[in-house]
This record gives sequence, structure tokens and C-alpha cells, in this order.
Amino acid sequence: MKKYVIGIGEALFDCLPEGRKLGGAPANFAYHVSQFGLNGCAVSAIGEDELGQEIVDKFTAIHNSLSTFDFRLSTVEQPTGTVKVTLDDKGVPQYEICLGVAWDNIPLTDEMLDIARHAQAVCFGSLAQRSPKSRETIQAFLDATPDDTLRVFDINLRQQWYTADVIAESLNRANILKINDEELDVVATMLLGEPSVPGSLIAEDAEKTRRVCRELIARYALDMVILTCGAIGSYVFTETRESYVATPKVQVADTVGAGDSFTATFVAQLLQGKTIPEAHRKAVAVSAFVCTQHGAMPILPEELKKSNQR
Repeated sequence: MKKYVIGIGEALFDCLPEGRKLGGAPANFAYHVSQFGLNGCAVSAIGEDELGQEIVDKFTAIHNSLSTFDFRLSTVEQPTGTVKVTLDDKGVPQYEICLGVAWDNIPLTDEMLDIARHAQAVCFGSLAQRSPKSRETIQAFLDATPDDTLRVFDINLRQQWYTADVIAESLNRANILKINDEELDVVATMLLGEPSVPGSLIAEDAEKTRRVCRELIARYALDMVILTCGAIGSYVFTETRESYVATPKVQVADTVGAGDSFTATFVAQLLQGKTIPEAHRKAVAVSAFVCTQHGAMPILPEELKKSNQR
């Protein structure tokens, strides 16, 4: 059986000012991984409704044009998820996330467990774990993956939909943490007892940021922490090394899905044998391009998909 790179969690529609766009961080991740020739698979749940069928139709169309993209969508009685997205004057999204939707109720199936046993990498976040049903499914799925699977906790803190327990349990199952500078302050306060710093932790105290990231690595036996800092730049910390890449200046259409494309590109490059600095540079280039496009799933230019990108 082929190996999969999986995004598990929410599949939904982002309702943007210019119209409805297919989205959800795990689906975005699986789509972008597939553009690099790996077998991406989005795992989620949809409702037995028109929006659910629309997601199936759109995923099928993506698969027909990008054969490496696959999906496993369980149909449940709850409605398909939607998120109202508004953009500020810099194109940064704000989210209004509906409750009691299909991806809050992802069932654990034998088919999902079979895919888990053939996973090269899995990306998951905190949002889809806001409900006990999906949280139990995601944790059981992660527990079924092989020992050498890359398990990426792309934390994606949204509104009030997270707890210290969910974050800690997720870190215990992950070997890579992807987090932004504002989220790092929340996690440092909740899990490490650090005093809260308003705004960006890295802007206030770069050395404290490094210490916090490496404390998370040590406490949760992580291989690395990927820290993104918006328009400033991004870091990858391991126990002993550090990579930094400045964020390119581009004309931003919106930043929806840019972080997911970063994560997907970084993981794809690691799986294809690239070093951390090489993977980091490519991830920054791809996410910068996605910021110039509307929606989370643009087609990448061929030059960005080439493996010799430096």
C-alpha cells in the first residue's frame, strides 16, 4: 500500500468577502503536500447536505487534476462546517467559526486506521479537537501511526477553542510543533508558567523566545519547533540548531492558508531528503506566493515545485 501524508481535522468552507472557498487547515495541508508529488490525504467529516456534496465534488475535481491528492470524508448527521472570514487592511483574516458541525464529529473508522498505519506524516491542530468526539478520533489516529511518522502539531489557536490539556496531549503525540509568535506567548503562559507578554514574544525578548522553544522541545521530546512571525520572518529550532529566514515583501491578497502551505512545503521537503535550512527556505517562498493569491488552495508555479529551489 502507498504511503500517505495526512491532514486530519476540519474540512469546511471559508466564507470570504469575494465568495465561498474550500478550506480547513488539514485539507489545505494535504492539498499543498500533493503539489510536491507526495500522496496527500485529507481526513474529515461532512454533513449529508448540499455543502457536503460540494466539498466532495471539489475534492474529486482536485483529485482528477492532481492525482496525488486523496481524501476520506465520513458523512455524519451534523451540517457541513463553515467559517465566516473577514480581512483587515493588511489581508490578515479573522474567523467566526460555527459550532456543532460535521468536523466536530469525525468518527474513527477501520479505513482511517488503515491509512494511519501507512502514514509518512500527519498534520493536526487544536481546533478540530474542541469536541470530545473528534479529539478522541484524532488521538486514536495518531496513536495508530508508525513510530517513524512525522507528527506535526500545527497548533492554530482559534478564539477560545483550546485548553491546556488539549495542547499538552497534542504535544505529547507530536514530534514537530508549528506555532506563531502570538500563540507561543499563550503556550508559554499555559504550559511553562511564563508571564504573559502582550503581542509578539520574539519582538519583546528574542533570547526568551529561544529558551521557551527549546524548553518545549525538551519537555515534550520534540524534534523541532517551527516559529512563524508574520511579516518579520520565521525560525526553526532544534535542540542545538537554529534556522532563520526573513519573510519576503509581497503584494498581499490575503493570508488565508499561507501557514498551511508553509507547513506542507516544509514537511514535503523533509520527506524528500532536504535539510532543515533547505526545507525552511522553500516553505517561506511557497507561503509568500500563497499570500499573493485569493483563497487557501492556489496552484503553485512550476518553479516553486522544483526540488532544486535554493
